[in-house]
Amino acid sequence: MMDRREWMQGSAALALLGGWAGSAAAQNFVEGKHYVKLPSQVPVTAPTGKIEVVEFFWYGCPHCNAFEPALDAWAKKLPADVAFRRVHVGFRPSFEPQQRLAATLEALGWFDAFQRKIFHAIHVQRQRLDRAEEIIDFIEKNGGDKAKFVEMYNSFGMQAKVRQGKQLAEAYKIDGVPALGIHGRFYTSPSLAGGDNTPEQEGGQRALALTDQLIARVRKNA
Repeated sequence: MMDRREWMQGSAALALLGGWAGSAAAQNFVEGKHYVKLPSQVPVTAPTGKIEVVEFFWYGCPHCNAFEPALDAWAKKLPADVAFRRVHVGFRPSFEPQQRLAATLEALGWFDAFQRKIFHAIHVQRQRLDRAEEIIDFIEKNGGDKAKFVEMYNSFGMQAKVRQGKQLAEAYKIDGVPALGIHGRFYTSPSLAGGDNTPEQEGGQRALALTDQLIARVRKNA
């Protein structure tokens, strides 16, 4: 997990391995060790009948970048009763331009088109996407409608989205990323699910398998 003391620490890329879900699901996950049950329900925004899963991330986090391929593949196979979304954390004021970026992509329905490109630009190409001008230029160069993006990025609604994202991360008590919140009741992460001595790749696999188990618990109202 990337915490405030590890923001600039590098990491190897996470690859998706076949059969990860079955092997990880066979493990016994322990409350308080591999995941946290929240003391009170956090409000969810998913439609009635949907189970909400939220990934908390930061574009500059190497662990989030490493986790993204497996998370993306997992998200594409979710059952119809699960609503998945991503929230960019705001651990410090300088994160706000990228918080607005993530919120704008969500509002425009552009996450699938840009998420992996942004991680690649930052962590492989070493591009700086810390300021609004850099972000807008990147979106335009990668095929986005500049006018539409800028209008949404600078809108009052994006201010509200940034504030709501911060509040949600605080409600889940998120202090490191990547992390996964499950329907306002639980959260886990590759670091928690994997444990101290587990390779990052396996930790990501275990976190997703554990999330599947927690989704099943919510579905059964357990």
